[in-house]
Amino acid sequence: MNEITTEEILYLIGGVSFLILGLAIFLFGRISVKHIEREMAKEGIEQPLWDKGIGSIVVTYSLIMVFPKLNPTIVDFEAVRRYTRKKISI
Repeated sequence: MNEITTEEILYLIGGVSFLILGLAIFLFGRISVKHIEREMAKEGIEQPLWDKGIGSIVVTYSLIMVFPKLNPTIVDFEAVRRYTRKKISI
């Protein structure tokens, strides 16, 4: 009977963690970023032209959400903060 080694367990944990991270990034882009862009479009603020298709706006929006004192000039950070969903404590 084959025994599962520590190395195999670490590979399994790493692979599962990688898949969960990829899923989280995908869902953040599909849910939160789309919500922010939809609300900004209602206000008349368009998505930056430099981000058509490359998706780097996901990183920019997440940095604005995580670091409140960060004020990047490449996007309207005030609008992003206004339309960011607030954390719900359970």
